[in-house]
Amino acid sequence: MKRFLLFYSAVVIITAIPVRGEVVVADVFARQTTSLNGKWHVIVDPYDTGYFDYRRQPYDEAAKPSGGFFLDRQAKDKTDLVEYNFDTSPTLNVPGDWNSQDEKLFYYEGSVWYRTKFDVNKSAPDHRLFVYFGAANYEADVYLNGNKLGKHIGGFTPFAYEITKLAKEKNNSLVVRVNNNRHADGVPAVNTDWWNYGGLTRDVLLVETPATFISNFRVRLKPGTTNTIEASVQLDGADKEQAVKISLPTLKLAAEMKADTNGFIQFELSTPNLALWSPEQPVLNDVEISSGDDQLKDRVGFRTITTSGTDILLNGHKVFLRGICIHEENPLRGGRAWSEDDAKLLLDWVKELNCNFVRLAHYPHNEHMARLADEMGIMVWEEIPVYWTIDWTNAETLANAEKQLGDEILRDQNRASVIVWSVANETPVGEARTKFLKSLVDEARALDGTRLVSAAMEVRTDPDNPNHKIVDDPFGEFTDLCSFNEYTGWYDGLPDKIDQLRWSIKYDKPVVISEFGADAKQGFHADALTRFSEEYQEDVYKRTLPMLEKIPGFSGCTPWILCNFRSPRRPLPGIQDGWNLKGVIGHNGEKKKAFAVLKSFYDEKAKAEVAK
Repeated sequence: MKRFLLFYSAVVIITAIPVRGEVVVADVFARQTTSLNGKWHVIVDPYDTGYFDYRRQPYDEAAKPSGGFFLDRQAKDKTDLVEYNFDTSPTLNVPGDWNSQDEKLFYYEGSVWYRTKFDVNKSAPDHRLFVYFGAANYEADVYLNGNKLGKHIGGFTPFAYEITKLAKEKNNSLVVRVNNNRHADGVPAVNTDWWNYGGLTRDVLLVETPATFISNFRVRLKPGTTNTIEASVQLDGADKEQAVKISLPTLKLAAEMKADTNGFIQFELSTPNLALWSPEQPVLNDVEISSGDDQLKDRVGFRTITTSGTDILLNGHKVFLRGICIHEENPLRGGRAWSEDDAKLLLDWVKELNCNFVRLAHYPHNEHMARLADEMGIMVWEEIPVYWTIDWTNAETLANAEKQLGDEILRDQNRASVIVWSVANETPVGEARTKFLKSLVDEARALDGTRLVSAAMEVRTDPDNPNHKIVDDPFGEFTDLCSFNEYTGWYDGLPDKIDQLRWSIKYDKPVVISEFGADAKQGFHADALTRFSEEYQEDVYKRTLPMLEKIPGFSGCTPWILCNFRSPRRPLPGIQDGWNLKGVIGHNGEKKKAFAVLKSFYDEKAKAEVAK
């Protein structure tokens, strides 16, 4: 043991560089990047040997600022003890979750260390370099060449670190400790109904920028108008007082102004007869922003989304949200979805249902989903994982939730398809919880007041009448939509109870049913009262849809759920086998009988809208 400790203390001093903070690098897919995706060597570390010493003291403490032990240290001679080797360790694909890649890691929760090596060939000597991660679940400690870059907390939002001064021309070693342990004070906390996929689950990119670059921008309709485009640009670098140019060539609009001393600039550009984005006509406009040597391009749609009483208004016209919920999972392989192909697979099924709306539950999905929804004309509800029971009185938990919300908004603020920021799902009514959620609503509106804010709220049953459902969740005072989940016929009675329901809604707001449904094993057929049969699920849909139409203010729904998805809470052998079976599509890609019922309902809704 003494020799082992002496070896560590002899090498730690070479990497005593302070931890750096995360940086904003917007629109990475439009930038000059080098993909770091591929096979990374991994060390599975259930005791966190690489992060803590044998006294359970973290190597990241001030006296040992180098970070983890697994950082490519090599023995000086054959007598030194080194008990790990990345080069001879197995590999995992990045992006990807470890659970679906290695059956030994299927249920694993803990730490896995990832390492890749790369060379750098900058196009100009003064250019800057960043390493960008689309997501890592749940905590990620990032090191380059033995230097700690930072720690990111939150499993579904992007983060980046600058590595300009640390990167070498050859043989850079990038090491990431990813830990997916669940925590009572985390967001989400310990109890969920989806698979806790661990790993580097989205793209990892090396991003090159000029010395001063466009770190962030927002392009949207000016609130209260339909013909004025409002844009803001933020520069990062030593020369912040640069000229910034914005152009929308298809609209023949352009403007140029000088940024202020903080590198910030705002524009307004007016144009008559601006074509607005909608599901029927998902018009997108090329946007080009340049400053100095930096230039970014994007495609942005312009639309308004508001409410009036119990109506949802898209571009001033009443719209019914024909929706469905989705988990970020490719059901055909049973792993975390991450690619543009995965997004297209899921959203093509959404379009086949004749949906114009999708709820991306219960956390921020990958960026391809919203971008493809822009192109396909699908409105989007995005959500953060404030799910079920959270540590409502913990200030750090609230800060965590606010950070995830802010990161989600920052990433997708230019996506016309996104019309709802959701701050929670099925959280228990209470004063501390309502205060917590109110803080998130305030944060969402402060960051982006041009979209609706909602959450899946609680429903209670009248104690004097089990068929009388009441929605008076006090949190409803602060949201734009009255959204709630209801599972009569599955968790609450048998399907015939659905026909007896009546509803009392406290709020004069649009009602969006954020979940309903029943489990069905694809291909299992029986009578309509046999649980887990396709006929049972079909009957629940046939009864629920006309029942919902009787609710005052009913303005849309997102049944639970498009596809079956993995969940450790669903162990029934021979039936569930670790899958939540509420999908209208099975995890073999085959449609269940309920799919046709929902599609028929949406076909009629679409025809009625056209006829107006």
